[in-house]
Amino acid sequence: MAVKVGMVSLGCSKNQVDAEIMLASLKKAGYELCTDSGSCDVVVINTCGFIEDAKKEAIENILEFCTLKKEGRIKAVVVTGCLAQRYQMEIAKEIPEADVILGIGSNDQLVDAIGRALNGEKVYSFEDKEKAPMSGERILSNLPFFAYLKIGDGCSNNCSYCAIPLIRGRLRSRPMEEIVEEARHFAQCGVTEVIVVAQDPTRYGEDLYEGRRMLPELLRRLCAIEELKWVRVLYCYPERITDELLDVMASEEKLVKYLDIPIQHVSAPVLKRMYRPGNRESLTALMKKIRERVPGIVLRTTLITGFPGETEEDFTELCEFVKEVKFERLGCFTYSAEEGTPAAQFPDQVDEEVKQRRADVIMLEQNRIAEEFNTAQIGKTLEVVVEGFDRYAESFFGRSAMDAPDIDGKIFFTAPKDIKLRVGDYVPVLIEDVMDYDLLGVLVSEEEE
Repeated sequence: MAVKVGMVSLGCSKNQVDAEIMLASLKKAGYELCTDSGSCDVVVINTCGFIEDAKKEAIENILEFCTLKKEGRIKAVVVTGCLAQRYQMEIAKEIPEADVILGIGSNDQLVDAIGRALNGEKVYSFEDKEKAPMSGERILSNLPFFAYLKIGDGCSNNCSYCAIPLIRGRLRSRPMEEIVEEARHFAQCGVTEVIVVAQDPTRYGEDLYEGRRMLPELLRRLCAIEELKWVRVLYCYPERITDELLDVMASEEKLVKYLDIPIQHVSAPVLKRMYRPGNRESLTALMKKIRERVPGIVLRTTLITGFPGETEEDFTELCEFVKEVKFERLGCFTYSAEEGTPAAQFPDQVDEEVKQRRADVIMLEQNRIAEEFNTAQIGKTLEVVVEGFDRYAESFFGRSAMDAPDIDGKIFFTAPKDIKLRVGDYVPVLIEDVMDYDLLGVLVSEEEE
């Protein structure tokens, strides 16, 4: 009987891609993939280690499965991913029940490590993080109509608060031909939306193509794949959003009019301490330019409150900016001091309660902005990709081009009982109401279109 292996993958979409590559290697080696981790022989926890909350979640998962191992319900616990890379043998000392700990550079050793663990060995391996596999056969772990397309790994921005370079190393881009071929393969297998991800896609290619940043060209080539319907790109850094990139977004019909731009702050002194360029004036001008060049675009950003030295004046400037620019999508997080980063040693660390109060104020304002934007959608007909049926609400649900999976809101809609919809279908939905961050509507029949 084949050994059953389950995987719990935490954190970001980049980490999910790593998990999907590992799943494919396990299946190829003859292991039976198990969706119910509690009833498997082996459980792999692919961890995130980016900020404090993510680390806590990872440790809780590891301890939970180690408890199941003590009870004899599973045979081995494997820890991979960013937490394993970041803390390595510290995890082995603190949680000796873990049988295997692999840094990201050792992901390709997973099959062998599980075999050794089932024979009673403890396996710890931490190869060069910049040799972590970025590509390979994958088993998609999300809905079958979309796939994340990882175009590179690591980051060379070296923001003062960020542990990614410590965990993932420097920027490493994948060759364009390899990325396009992977996207073409997915498209031929029924994927209709690819989502371009990396730590900083706007720097894509500069390490491979003599310093040239090749994201616009890559997006053009992805849009040329006939079977694809939507191409989405996440995490574009503001200082590298070029006219060429905006021209591509405006001209390519398949490239959804959606940009996620993690600006973090707008106060010049705070940005300087973050080791990031720009100020309120430059960022306001950029958002204005983007909206002029790409009409109807939806902008998303991420902010940090309570960065070391952030004054009430800095925070007030951030609030005023949020009110002025009116991002359609926005997330706000409190600053997390990460060991090994310069900002963790900065003076004037902000009290946790102050950090949280400031984040709450930002999100209260964003709730108002989002409600205003969503209310403006009432009466419009939006194209929605079907993600499933909610039996409790007795309605279908899905996303529009304005929404990235697992990040933004949903659109819930009703349809006649004789209409057969499948996950992955693209359908017109008339928006009739708003519920928090979600929209409510009704399927538009062919006669009504």
